[in-house]
Amino acid sequence: MIKKGFSYIGIGFLNFLSLLPLSVLYFISTIGYYLVYHIFQYRKQVVRDNLTKSFPDKTPAEIIKIEKQFFRYFNDLVVEVIKMNSISRAELKRRVKFTNLHLVEAYFDRDESVLACTGHYGNWELCMLALGAELSKPEYVIYKPLNNEHFDDWFYKIRTRFGNHFIPMRQTVRALAGTRNEATMFCFAGDQTPGGSDSRYWINFMNQNTPVLLGLEKIAIQTNRPIFYFQAKVVKRGYYEVDCIPLCLEPKATEGHQITDMQFAMLEKFLKEEPAFWLWSHKRWKHKQMDAG
Repeated sequence: MIKKGFSYIGIGFLNFLSLLPLSVLYFISTIGYYLVYHIFQYRKQVVRDNLTKSFPDKTPAEIIKIEKQFFRYFNDLVVEVIKMNSISRAELKRRVKFTNLHLVEAYFDRDESVLACTGHYGNWELCMLALGAELSKPEYVIYKPLNNEHFDDWFYKIRTRFGNHFIPMRQTVRALAGTRNEATMFCFAGDQTPGGSDSRYWINFMNQNTPVLLGLEKIAIQTNRPIFYFQAKVVKRGYYEVDCIPLCLEPKATEGHQITDMQFAMLEKFLKEEPAFWLWSHKRWKHKQMDAG
């Protein structure tokens, strides 16, 4: 009961914050950066370790520079997600622009379904919200529910404001079966960390042995739906450009784990170009290959 009460107080406060202009929220974000990075040092060592191992050729000074850029952006990301609760459709479309989305719509015009993948790069939440407002067919996003059911419900309502459907990871197959007679897009964020028992395929990603999920690849091969990679670029504070990139148009023609390898090669390419905007605070490499055995 107490936990529920605190949850409602927290949700009420977030609802209030979402009504503030983004200019005010970015001021709060700037203050938050100094608190989170310099005072509380939230996951600072996790971020530094991840960056150091991912970029072994960079100097300590270069690592710290990326680290600070990440924490500044991380606080912007938080306030932008809060703003999603009240942002208008017009404002959303003004801030998130898409390129090459006609490649997906060409399949929709033929009543054919597609698959999409992305990483936790840039403001993936805001971009997925904007994508739902742009597409002519339904978008189904596969996600992992939050542990707190009250915040999960609040977040679910935000994420689905403009027509998106969010499907818990374990219900993916059921959702695919239920929509097999309509043209859809199913979206996967493939860079999540698998549970220890789910780590059945390991790749070299960012100079580290990395367990990866195979859900996208399995579904793509079974259905032969084309796969598009959505890559977000931070144009300036609060503005994004998302490129729709064909990743694999004939999944059944692939061999081994070619699709998964291509997906992570694409993400790694962007991380090396502009590293600060990935979720480096996530304990992405907490599992070791011996844990899966």
